[in-house]
Parts: sequence; structure tokens; C-alpha cells
Amino acid sequence: MIARLAALGLAAMCWVAASAEAEDIRTFNGHGGPVKAIALLSNGGAILTASFDNSVGVWPMEEDGPARWLEAHDAAVNAVIPLSGGRAASGGDDFNVVLWDVENGVPLRHLMGHTGKVMGLSATADGTQLASASWDGTVRIWDTATGTELAVLNDHEGPVNAVIWAADGARLYSAGYDGTVLEWATDDWAVSRRLATHGFGINVMALNETAGWLAYGALDGGTRAVDLVTGRQLSDLTAGRRPILSMAQSPDGTRLAVGDGEGYIMVVETPEWRILRDFRAARHGPVWALAFTAAGTAVIAGGIADEAFLWPLDALENAPRMATLQRDFHTPPEDVANGERQFLRKCSICHTLGVDGARRAGPPLAGLFGRKAGAVTGYPYSDAIRALDLVWTEATIDALFDVGPDHYIPGTKMPMQRISAASDRADLIDFLKRETALGVVP
Repeated sequence: MIARLAALGLAAMCWVAASAEAEDIRTFNGHGGPVKAIALLSNGGAILTASFDNSVGVWPMEEDGPARWLEAHDAAVNAVIPLSGGRAASGGDDFNVVLWDVENGVPLRHLMGHTGKVMGLSATADGTQLASASWDGTVRIWDTATGTELAVLNDHEGPVNAVIWAADGARLYSAGYDGTVLEWATDDWAVSRRLATHGFGINVMALNETAGWLAYGALDGGTRAVDLVTGRQLSDLTAGRRPILSMAQSPDGTRLAVGDGEGYIMVVETPEWRILRDFRAARHGPVWALAFTAAGTAVIAGGIADEAFLWPLDALENAPRMATLQRDFHTPPEDVANGERQFLRKCSICHTLGVDGARRAGPPLAGLFGRKAGAVTGYPYSDAIRALDLVWTEATIDALFDVGPDHYIPGTKMPMQRISAASDRADLIDFLKRETALGVVP
């Protein structure tokens, strides 16, 4: 199985490289998990990628080259944005917001206060204040120079997914699972109005004050633009694909890119709200991350694959798909045995079967059976795992997936998931015993 995955990975790299040469398409390959967010540095010289592998990559735009890695999160990184002065900010599943010195690759500050995943970030134009949106139901306002928490905004009913600061710093917009877009007055942090109301949760937003619109994407696939003054709907771009997971605006504001859970990217010319491209970027799986290049003539996208892809807009129709030959968590091949299928669906996003962790979010599984939980040297385990007196056996792995990691090991970083059928758990355990037995504890 490992040899087959390695062969597929080599074929994918060769095929994509050939396509990149022919189509002037680029890949940013090096993460050990899906890409959750992408941002362009303000000078356009590099891009930032946030990943499920707990890291942020800094990639040069002018030439192919390896990433520099920003490492300070203890869980998946969901959001990343550039800040003034060569800085950046990232937010993740560890409830943490990190401010970075990008050039030196070191964290400047950890902004602690959220009690849920951090899903969205936005900063004032001068970079002195940062807003973070979280599944704890709040938006928090931070002083980036001191790390001081300036305000906690909690008028949403449920998780908050997205936040955008107006250019003049006088207003802030937030959106969440309650299906509302709220406008906040920053002088007293009161809700000045409800700009939009949607029947389903809103995941992402884009703001263009010059043209006077705000666009949003929702769980039901709803993609709409509303007038900033009146709240009147300007355009309904809904394409019937759900959910909407990513949205990006070109630097000049004339183009809007929208990514969804079915693998499509739609590019819209906003002056006339005309669809320029509607392209399937991934055969299976979501488009979680989108950004435009500085010229606005190409999109950079990320999803279920371990890399980000750059496509010129005029090459989209013939571009390679993300995750074409990569692992596929949604539809494993029909000839895959059930134990391997369970591993692909439940485990492979975080773990490798060999000794090398390959930048995955979880430790490698080589030598798993008989190993004490928390024993892999160098892996940053949670306090919950470190405190356990637990050995991984058939019985403990079965119990882990029977009740779910969040119940079996409260406080663990492992995603909340279960395998309800005892036969599926047994097949997974048989597969893991066979595939991890050849390795040794790193």
C-alpha cells in the first residue's frame, strides 16, 4: 500500500510539473495536510499558506523554491493574513492567534483569549489593530503592538466565521452561523446595523468599499452581493453547489473568486457581476483557500491536496485538477479494501504509516501497537496525551474510535470523529497492524 501511494505521488508530481511547464501553472508543494488559507504578502513577493499540518508556509513568488515554515500552532491553521512592517497573523484550531515576524520566521506574540477555533482574521490598514473571528461566538479586537485585548464582540448567535475591517477603520463587518452580516461601529463597538440576513450560516465575505458592495458565501451555496449603503441585493451568483468555503477579491477589486465544497472555482467580473470562469478545480473535495496574484490575472487555490496551485485565468479550462492523483478522503478507489478505506477517510489526513511524519498534523504510526501514547520523540503532544498511562492496542484503538477521541481522551488535539460500525473498526485495526508493523518507534 505504501509503495502504491509513493508511486501515485511520484506520478502526480511528474504530471503536474509537465502541465506547469506547458500551461505556466505553478504548484507550492511541501505541506503535510490540506491547505486551509492563502494570502499574498503586501509587496506581492511571497504568498502565505496555512495548513491542517499546523504550519504556515512562506513561498517566493518570483521563482520556484522551498517554503520557509512558521511553526507555533498546536493544531490546524485556518486563517492567515499579512500585516504591515513585514509581519503576519495566523489563527487556528488551537484557539490561538499568532503574530509573526515573517522574514525571521519567529512568533512575536500569542494572542490568547478565544475558547473556540479561530476561523477568520482582518487588520486595520495600518496594522495596529487585529480582529479575530471564532467558533466561541465572539469577535475579539487586539492591539498588535502590545497584544492587549481591546474588545470582545458577542452579538452573533453561534460561531463566527469571517470578519473584515473597513479601510478607514471606522467600521467592522462580521458573519457567522446565525446567517447574519453585522456592521460594527469601532468607536464604541456597538452593532450599528444588520447589513444582511441569510437563511443559512455564512462562511466567507469580501468587501469593496470603492464600488460599494459586500459579497458573502453561505452553507447552502448562496453567493450574493449587497449594497453597502442600503443592503439591497446587487447580484445572486448562487450556482447550486454547497457549501461556499472560500472567497477572494483581486487587488483592483474588479474580480471575485468563489470556491465551494464540490471543488469548483467561479471567477466573476464584479462591475457587471458577470461570470468569467466556472472551473472544477478538484475532482473530489473542497476548495478551502483562494487568493489572487498581485496582477489579478491568476488565482491561487488550496484544498484537500497537500499543495496550493496557481492558475492563470486564461488557462483554467485546461488546468490540472487539485488532488487528481492525491489521496481522496471522500471517494477512495473501489478496489481499496475496507481497512485501508477507513484509514484514508479517518486517519491519513493527520498520520503517515511510516517513520517519517511528513509534516502531518499527527505523529507517524510506525510501531504503533504496543507503544505508549505520547511516546514519539519530538512530536508536540497535548497535555491530555502526555498525562495518559495508555498503550495503543487493539482494544484501546477500538475504544478510541467507538466513542470518539474527544470523549476517550478529553482535551486531545485529535479531530472529533467516530467509526460507528464494529466491523469497520476491526478492519481498520487489522490494516494498521499490518502496515505499521514494519516500522519502529521514531
